[in-house]
Amino acid sequence: MKDQHTFFSQILERVLEHPISIKAISRITGGDINDAYKVTTQDSIFFIKTNQPSVGDLFEKERLGMKILLDSKAIHIPNVLDQGYHEQTPYLILEYLEKGAPQPKFWEKFGTQMADLHRNTQEHFGLDHDNYIGKLPQSNTPKSNWVDFFIEQRIEPQLMLALDNNQISSSLTDQIRSLYHYLPEIFPTEKPSLLHGDLWSGNFMANREGSPTIFDPAVYYGHREMELAFTRLFGGFDRQFYFSYNETFPLSSGFEDRIDIYNIYPLLVHVNLFGPSYLSGIQSTVKRFN
Repeated sequence: MKDQHTFFSQILERVLEHPISIKAISRITGGDINDAYKVTTQDSIFFIKTNQPSVGDLFEKERLGMKILLDSKAIHIPNVLDQGYHEQTPYLILEYLEKGAPQPKFWEKFGTQMADLHRNTQEHFGLDHDNYIGKLPQSNTPKSNWVDFFIEQRIEPQLMLALDNNQISSSLTDQIRSLYHYLPEIFPTEKPSLLHGDLWSGNFMANREGSPTIFDPAVYYGHREMELAFTRLFGGFDRQFYFSYNETFPLSSGFEDRIDIYNIYPLLVHVNLFGPSYLSGIQSTVKRFN
């Protein structure tokens, strides 16, 4: 990338179609995949992500996922203003969201809105395009059956990647695969639900009005329990979130017993992104079911 001021001026002028004056550029920390910036102009403030050309279509798939969520009209999503390449540097321009204090019924509203999002359905599990979970490819080849989708499009790709990179033993891999024959009895039958796909504490916030906002998706149509299990992985959300969700869109009984099975997928993702320290959670689940 050439100097930041020139780069941001050029991409913003292209989308806004008028000259701009940049007042400030500040780096936003916290992410480990992209470079992120708050860019203040004379008119507005923008959130801009950049990366190296090697990320390929990462930002294009994020844009598509954001549009799917936005079109659902279920929950607040930041607007995508532009996405593309400038001088070989990929970029994504979003509206900048000021962080606010959660309104008194923030968690109730959040639970209800996620339930509303999950009411969006289609015929097959998956999506009409592949995308990413973090920076890892996520296959969304449609399947009519959730168990097949979970095994073939979620667990197996991550297992193969972990094996190829010597992050997991063949014996633990075999133990994970031994769980497959239990799955038809474990997972309740439901229609595919539109999922954010990567919903944890780092991918939502209270906006300036104090309302829930979600971002950085890994969208697909899956079993809605998968999403809720993921929210429980790193500390969980406020209990009012789950109460409100269940009041709006009740879960089948026994969800608590299925959480660890669903979370094999995000734990494998973390193994492939950050190393084998995340295997302990998977090992505990395997011991429980074998």
